[in-house]
Amino acid sequence: MSWGIGTANDQSTEVGTSRAGAGPESGPGTRPGTGPETGFGSTERGAGSILALAVLAATVLLTTLVVSVLGLLAVGRSVASAADAAALAAADTASGAIAGYPCEAADAVATMNATTVTSCTVTGLIASVSVRRRVHGIEISASARAGPPP
Repeated sequence: MSWGIGTANDQSTEVGTSRAGAGPESGPGTRPGTGPETGFGSTERGAGSILALAVLAATVLLTTLVVSVLGLLAVGRSVASAADAAALAAADTASGAIAGYPCEAADAVATMNATTVTSCTVTGLIASVSVRRRVHGIEISASARAGPPP
């Protein structure tokens, strides 16, 4: 609402008001964002809440995805370490440092590390072992070779 001195041309009966520019949609006395398209009864009421929920849902989804992938990377390193340990056990058994059969020793070490031996070959004093582990339906495998230096 604009304040001023009434003139003869004004159709207002109130002294000190003018009809030009008066109304809820415009004028220097109105606040921004209080027009008919954003006030009570507007179709955009609550749109900020929906946007906030969408951002929150996207953040939770992304965090879950990142944590899952990082967990699989950690399991992958664990499987690689199990393959190394199994190959070392097989090589030690092949060299005579430990009594027994090389592939049985590799299988025992792999079982202790929650993995399964998929292949075990011993050529001379060199043992090559492959292991695998299934996590959340994803098969993770690793191979290692151990023996004396060439």
